[in-house]
Amino acid sequence: MIAPSLLAADFARLAEAADAVAGADWLHVDVMDAHFVPNLTIGLPVVKSLRAATELPLDCHLMIDDPDRWAPGYAEAGAANVTIHIEAVADAVQTARAIRSAGALAGLSVKPGTPLEPYLEVLREFDTLLVMTVEPGFGGQDFIADVLPKVKLAREHVRAGHLRLYIEVDGGIAPDTIEAAAEAGADVFVAGSAVYGAADPARAVEALRAQARGAMSV
Repeated sequence: MIAPSLLAADFARLAEAADAVAGADWLHVDVMDAHFVPNLTIGLPVVKSLRAATELPLDCHLMIDDPDRWAPGYAEAGAANVTIHIEAVADAVQTARAIRSAGALAGLSVKPGTPLEPYLEVLREFDTLLVMTVEPGFGGQDFIADVLPKVKLAREHVRAGHLRLYIEVDGGIAPDTIEAAAEAGADVFVAGSAVYGAADPARAVEALRAQARGAMSV
């Protein structure tokens, strides 16, 4: 699954940016509060407007303080998947259940420096694991290959039946990195510059999907 990131799109033309990738699987929306990360992007009012402007499922990645308070509202606004950071959440289980009760999938994200092992049990409450392959906060960063063992570990637990979730990667996903992420076990790929920096975003989505599928079948 390919989830183009609106962080790389023109914020003045978000509806057009969504239309440009109508064949994508999810539309990735980075919500940043200038506290948890040093950048400020968009929030709940824009997500509500996007929900009315596109049929694509919205994949909302909350890089914010106090996600326990704010995350259910994104689900109520119509997001398909709402991801919170383990480094910011106070009660991951309770918040995951609140997101699900509000009608969305619940995702848990880990920064590059955060180990996965302490949270494997908590992940039973989630539908998505988002492994950051860059430091969260800004687009256009280089892919950090050193985090791929976390993707492999999560895939091993899914294959063993211990977990049932999507494994998503976000940061530096491009034609030269997506195959390594797919081989490691990811099945959802967030791509910003590689999509919206292309002359034809829709074609870029299809090309990335084909690359990932090819790598998965090896």
